[in-house]
Amino acid sequence: MGDWMITMIVLAIPIVNIVMIFYWAFTSSTNPSKRTYCQALLMFFLIACGIAAILAIAGQIIGIKS
Repeated sequence: MGDWMITMIVLAIPIVNIVMIFYWAFTSSTNPSKRTYCQALLMFFLIACGIAAILAIAGQIIGIKS
């Protein structure tokens, strides 16, 4: 449980969290559950970026400007 508490604290630090997510997601020495968690975070991030891009393009097409 202590390892996960440290993980959550590290993930709350801006910029450090991005670096550590990539490190933990692709390092084979990382605990498998933490590696899977970080890979899932990356997948959710990619999906969210894709949805945001689609909405931005759709907004431009129909003429909504921010």
